[in-house]
Amino acid sequence: MASLRDIQTRINSTKKTKQITKAMQMVSASKMNKAEQNAKAFVPYSEKIQEVVASIANGDDNADHPMLKPREVKKTAYFVITSDRGLAGAYNSSILRSVYRTIQERHNSPEEYTVIAVGRVGRDFFKKRGMPVAREIIGLADQPDFADIKSLTSETVQMYEDEEIDELILYYNHYVSAISQEVTNKKLLPLTNIETDGKALSTYEYEPDQEQILKVLLPQYAESLLYGALLDGKASEHAARMTAMQSATDNANELIDDLSLSYNRARQAAITQEITEIVGGAAAQE
Repeated sequence: MASLRDIQTRINSTKKTKQITKAMQMVSASKMNKAEQNAKAFVPYSEKIQEVVASIANGDDNADHPMLKPREVKKTAYFVITSDRGLAGAYNSSILRSVYRTIQERHNSPEEYTVIAVGRVGRDFFKKRGMPVAREIIGLADQPDFADIKSLTSETVQMYEDEEIDELILYYNHYVSAISQEVTNKKLLPLTNIETDGKALSTYEYEPDQEQILKVLLPQYAESLLYGALLDGKASEHAARMTAMQSATDNANELIDDLSLSYNRARQAAITQEITEIVGGAAAQE
């Protein structure tokens, strides 16, 4: 059995760890609330640009743009959103496991795919396995602005327009609630299924013409989808980290209770032993 001093040392160290996890839980909760607000605030813009794009693409049979036309898939790009740090439960592992399984099932060689990695965890995961990473970005703020990823999204869309890739698939964690996040994947390019959820489309007049508007608007629309997914992913990251730290704090409380019980039992046994020795010594002197 461990000594009283050893048990007390473990209790003290566990209490210090609990203070850290509790603080991290509170910080993540604050960041999650802000990230959730950012994600919700971006929805009206996303819906409006989708409505305008759908109005043009679905309302004009002559609308012509490379991003609207599927082509033979020779190379696929996977846009994967992870975090820069761990301690977020299954947030990163669930995404990476899903992407890795898909790549293994769909592709026979690295020439058939590439990865665009957002976050240090994802970047390191693919590079350690010798998988091609065409673009990467790390060190994003907890509440990122569009300017922070503007160059990455522009380069990604340009890769499709330049036919470096033939399809773009997005992987990220969708924020459902503070305790629930879903691994989500969607084909981002080509834009073959611009849905409006049954809403009536507004009628717009365009100058100079619809084709010129599409040329400018479609890349912006694709970039907005990437940014929206990033905001969604950030909310999920903070929620996952908050939940993980709450679980760690609860586990620390349970461990402290168990150690305290062991300490009290050991202390009681030591006292009983001392009393027995005193009584035995007194009896021997009689």
